[in-house]
Amino acid sequence: MKILLPVDGTELSLHETRFALQLVREGLQASFVLANVQAPASFYEIVTSQDPELIEDAALEAAEDLMAPSARLLEQANVAYETAVVSGDPAQGVLDLIELHHCDMVIMGSRALGPFRRLIEGVSVSRKLLEDTPVPVLLVKPPVED
Repeated sequence: MKILLPVDGTELSLHETRFALQLVREGLQASFVLANVQAPASFYEIVTSQDPELIEDAALEAAEDLMAPSARLLEQANVAYETAVVSGDPAQGVLDLIELHHCDMVIMGSRALGPFRRLIEGVSVSRKLLEDTPVPVLLVKPPVED
């Protein structure tokens, strides 16, 4: 089974990576696509950049930095993974990666937005994926704080 594991360098991303590794320890045969979706370059960045490749390189470097903590956990557990970086809308980026890498499932964190934040921020990435993805999505809730 190939599982897409979108991460953003947050503690929640590490929590979802640990959860995925727990599933492997309990017998799930899986490899992972560790992914990060970068925001597209701003109009200012595009206009002021003398070299568009510099923008792309900076986004790739940022994504690698954000994926590094989860990558270390996967490496320490000797679990096979590959990395992927896309730019654009997070939900659409994840959908594109599912298709591109032929993933069977997505494991991702859920921020559990309250009603006020949901009103301001709109539909969450996880909600969009639940509605639009062709594969199962396992949402990992944030750890309970003591």
